[in-house]
Amino acid sequence: MRIIISKTADELGRRAAEKAAALIKAAIADHDSARIVLSTGASQFETLEYLVKADIDWKKVEMFHLDEYVDLPITHPASFRKYLKERFVDKTGVEKVHFVDGTPEGIKRLTREIRLAPIDVGLIGIGRNSHIAFNDPPADFETRDAYIIVNLDEACRNQQVAEGWFAGFDDVPKQAVSMTVWQIMQCKAIVTAVPHAEKAWAVAAALKNELTPAVPATMLKMHPDFSLYADAASYADVTECKALCGETVVEDYR
Repeated sequence: MRIIISKTADELGRRAAEKAAALIKAAIADHDSARIVLSTGASQFETLEYLVKADIDWKKVEMFHLDEYVDLPITHPASFRKYLKERFVDKTGVEKVHFVDGTPEGIKRLTREIRLAPIDVGLIGIGRNSHIAFNDPPADFETRDAYIIVNLDEACRNQQVAEGWFAGFDDVPKQAVSMTVWQIMQCKAIVTAVPHAEKAWAVAAALKNELTPAVPATMLKMHPDFSLYADAASYADVTECKALCGETVVEDYR
């Protein structure tokens, strides 16, 4: 595991995007294509802003995304399909796109497509409650399904309100279709960008705790090629990391 700590969210985004771009280019050089998974939310703004400017042959890239609310139209400001279309797809011209449509029927299609070949790079965020995708605590570490319908907990729904996606708590859907923890871990490499002070608890919890469904992001430490990008604000609560797994390299640019 590598931990890269930047002074600002902008610097974090640039470094995370450079890492992701290098992995995508390497996949294209190796097998003439790259399959990627993208996460969404306010924490991914800076990374995606830099990634879409990278010198990549986007025609050779196939994109999957992590999750979407159940019964939320793509026209809604909080739709993750809308988010990725506007912030990534329209800016890169990626043609092979697999959106989560928030329906049980869509799960079958996504499962079939994602299992056709390995995913080269996963850009996986961490929520304020330490969820990955919409796998809120206690996350299901056992299922081998690719996508499942999940119930969103109070902390998760409050995060969506705090980030401005919904006017109030009751406006946030109670369920979502989410890529599972197991499927996320099948990515060949995982790049996790987690800026801003509101993510400080989640970053510290992920690093300090042993593997536990109560802190879903602890699973990322089990991955053989996991890079965590934090900024000074999101790393502020990390005082000790006894539960770090494997050989950990920390690059501190604060």
